[in-house]
Amino acid sequence: MNKIILIIKREYLSRVKKKSFLLVTFLVPLFLIGIYALTIYLTAKSFESSQATVYVVDQSGLFTGKLNDTKGLTFIEASDDINKEKAHILSEKEKTFLLVIPANVVSSAQVELLAKETASLSVQNDVSRQLENVLRDIAFAEAGIDRATVDRISPKVRLMAKEITEEGEKDSSAGAAMGIAMFLSILVYICLFLYGAQVMRGIIEEKNNRIVEVIISSVKPFQLMMGKIIGIGLVGLTQFTLWIVLSSALMGIAGAGMLDRQDIKAQIESQQGLPGEEIQSAAKSDGGMFSTVKQELGKVDFQTIIITFLLYFFGGYLLYSALFAAVGSAVDSETETQQFMFPITIPLLFTYILSFGVLINDPHGPLAFWLSMIPFTSPIAMLVRIPFGVPEWQIALSLGLLVGGFVLTTWVAARIYRVGILMYGKKPSYKELAKWFRYKG
Repeated sequence: MNKIILIIKREYLSRVKKKSFLLVTFLVPLFLIGIYALTIYLTAKSFESSQATVYVVDQSGLFTGKLNDTKGLTFIEASDDINKEKAHILSEKEKTFLLVIPANVVSSAQVELLAKETASLSVQNDVSRQLENVLRDIAFAEAGIDRATVDRISPKVRLMAKEITEEGEKDSSAGAAMGIAMFLSILVYICLFLYGAQVMRGIIEEKNNRIVEVIISSVKPFQLMMGKIIGIGLVGLTQFTLWIVLSSALMGIAGAGMLDRQDIKAQIESQQGLPGEEIQSAAKSDGGMFSTVKQELGKVDFQTIIITFLLYFFGGYLLYSALFAAVGSAVDSETETQQFMFPITIPLLFTYILSFGVLINDPHGPLAFWLSMIPFTSPIAMLVRIPFGVPEWQIALSLGLLVGGFVLTTWVAARIYRVGILMYGKKPSYKELAKWFRYKG
């Protein structure tokens, strides 16, 4: 046991002390927040720069003066000479479109939107929506129905989703749960391969450098394999813990800054003499999205999610790293690992693909349940289900099976590892691996 602890200490400290580890650990949260901020900024700029002009040729005469300008579109009535307007569109440098409305638009329900380049979906949707509104008003008028009355009596229901627990009712958010589930499935899928590949790569390097022959003279192959697996796994846990702490701190600072900016803006507007209702309206429109996201995230049990994430990450890592270690011991270079890696990755890949559809749409169904119980698929399947609420007995059973799967996988991998670590210059096959597994001693 002391030898395993020494190997764990060596693997852990040798990686944690590297400058690359420190840089990645502290820069990744900043990088991710920067990416999100840049995405929001570029999205806002894209809406600002998407201002377009639509020249309208209305052959039906039904839409004259009824198409309203929006933030992104300006409607201008054009002449009936379509060829002349086409030439004008081609000569324009700005985003300009030619909307041709035929005389039989009511019966055909079809119009043309011409431009030098295909109009974006947002432009097409905005134009279609305005045309549909005008045609709907015409249909209401012909049927003797007042459009204002229809809009006034149209019911809007706000659905408040809640969960019934033994402690009582609690708020839940399907949108936040879905977003977190997708994020966790991507994170676990990437990290299991990332840290598992580090184990495999380290074994291949030591094997090629013949360092392993010296190490094996002092420790047993099983001790060496377990020490490397646990040591690198602790590196991953350390990195994730620091990421969680740093990201939470940065998000808290960003949130406080957002609220302060809104308070300052409200104070300035009040000093300028704006009415109270306008101040409240401006504050809501400016920080509505932030407040909504904060409110939805407040319904999520992050404590349970973080704890289960760390448990399933470490459990899944131990299980798959044992297989990666066996593969690394059986080959002499990374190019030879492909034939053995594919069967190992199939369960994870299968669950990862299902997580974006089946598991999110039916997190409590039979398929989701069984995938969260099978050790090879539970690290992703259960983490996708956790934000939607999972009974504690299912989590306990799944973790128990994951530990059992790790013990069994480690036993199988260790029997291959003890032979393969000293094999050189021979490309193994599955038949050869089975023979190594059956060796005694």
